Amino acid sequence: MEDMNHCWKGRIVTNPEVLTRKPVIAGARISAELVLDCLASSWSVTEFIENYPHISQEDVLAALAFVAVGDIE
Repeated sequence: MEDMNHCWKGRIVTNPEVLTRKPVIAGARISAELVLDCLASSWSVTEFIENYPHISQEDVLAALAFVAVGDIE
C-alpha cells in the first residue's frame, strides 16, 4: 500500500471550497470519483485526457491509486 500512496500524494487533494471537500486532482475541479466513473463507463485513459486536456495521464493514474487506497490523511 505504501507504493500506491506515493502515486497519488500531491496530485489528489481536498479543499472545503472545492467540490465540498471531495478528493480532486490538484489544480483542477476534477474529482477522483469522476475519473473512476468515466473509466468504469468504458472511457480509456486516452479518451479521458482528450476530454479533459488539462489533466495528465499521471493525474488519472493518481486518481485510480487514490480510489484503491481510499484515504486522505
